[in-house]
Amino acid sequence: MLKLKPLLMIALLASATACTTKKETPDDVREKTANATAELKENAKAVAEGVKEGLHRGDTVDLNKASKSDLMNLPGMTSEGAGRVIAGRPYDDAHQVVSRHALSQAQYDRIKDQVTVSH
Repeated sequence: MLKLKPLLMIALLASATACTTKKETPDDVREKTANATAELKENAKAVAEGVKEGLHRGDTVDLNKASKSDLMNLPGMTSEGAGRVIAGRPYDDAHQVVSRHALSQAQYDRIKDQVTVSH
C-alpha cells in the first residue's frame, strides 16, 4: 500500500498539470505577434531619433540663417515650430525665440545648447 501512494500522487499531479496547460489558438499567436511587432516598431523609431539627435548634437544651428530643414533636425522641432522661428527673424539672441512666442520655454530648453544667432 505504501508503494502505491507515491504512484497515485504522481498520477494525480500529472493529470492536474495536463488539465491546466492551455494551448494557444492561432488568433492568440497572431495577437502576440502583432503586439511584439508594434513594440519593436516603436523601439526602432526611438533608436532612429536618438541616432539622428546624436549625429547633430555637435552642430550649432544659426537661428537667423538656418533653413527649415536644418531647424527641423533640432530635437523636438516640428515643421510648424521651424516656420515660426523663420517668421520671427531676425533675432538678437537665441532666447528671443521664446519672448517672440516662436517656441515655448520647454522647447527652447531642449535646443538651447545647439543654437546660436549671428548679426
